[in-house]
Amino acid sequence: MMAAYGDAAAIRDTFAEASDALAIDLTGMIAEGPAEALNQTVNTQPAMLAAGVAVYRLWLTLGGAQPALMAGHSLGEYTALTCAGALNFADALRLVRLRAEAMQSAVPDGVGAMAAILGLDDDAIRAVCAEAAQGEVLAAVNFNSPGQVVIAGHKTAVDRGCALAKQRGAKRALPLPVSVPSHCDLMRPAAEKLLVAMNAIEIKTPVIPVIHNADVAAHNDPAAIRDALARQLYSPVRWVETMQAFAAQGVTRIAECGPGKVLTGLNKRILADVPTLALADAAALVELRDINTSRLKGETDGS
Repeated sequence: MMAAYGDAAAIRDTFAEASDALAIDLTGMIAEGPAEALNQTVNTQPAMLAAGVAVYRLWLTLGGAQPALMAGHSLGEYTALTCAGALNFADALRLVRLRAEAMQSAVPDGVGAMAAILGLDDDAIRAVCAEAAQGEVLAAVNFNSPGQVVIAGHKTAVDRGCALAKQRGAKRALPLPVSVPSHCDLMRPAAEKLLVAMNAIEIKTPVIPVIHNADVAAHNDPAAIRDALARQLYSPVRWVETMQAFAAQGVTRIAECGPGKVLTGLNKRILADVPTLALADAAALVELRDINTSRLKGETDGS
């Protein structure tokens, strides 16, 4: 997944550092597989963290400017905090691996599920979850963009929620191929384990504000950051509000840092007037750097 960035030293060095921290060959796993190993959540989460950090480091080595704000969607929040200087990279890698283990062990296989509901507004989906829960856990957990919300909880409740959402006018209700029901109350045991681990590592005040998923707020106090990360496991990812907070604070351009373009696609539906560029390959990094350089030059010479 990193091939699009070429043979950049920042990429190589970051993955070598990650491999050392985890005592596994993360570089080889990404390049050569096997896919079954990479798809295990205990490997996927550290790999995604390393990918985001590697691309951000490459951005800086190319002369890219430090951003005014950061945020990350679910796991990406750890990447943002690492790039903002709040988390040590090695600590973050081990923390997200533990996070994955805790999430996997919190709910037995086949008990939990997630599904994407398309074409219903947020309040309608909340009402569907309340009605379809029937004593089980069911909640709207990812507010990804207007008209795209993910629900999670007990599998039987998710199935009822999908059926009811379609009755209420949803365009589609798509079960997601995931092994754990993230961001719902079933993850509270995982959050307790995660908080114990976070209390054993140093967390610093970020040098760049990071807006958290759970409360759409930036925190300077390490204790508040720990609390926000723990609550994130069983609280909704409020991505629409997060991007709206970016705009409210005057952000005029957003970059998605890492392989893939999912968040860029979501942002086009959230903030149509704020350009978002996916830094999904080396050319995109250079393009954004040059855009920023031209803008700053224009501001300097008054053009």
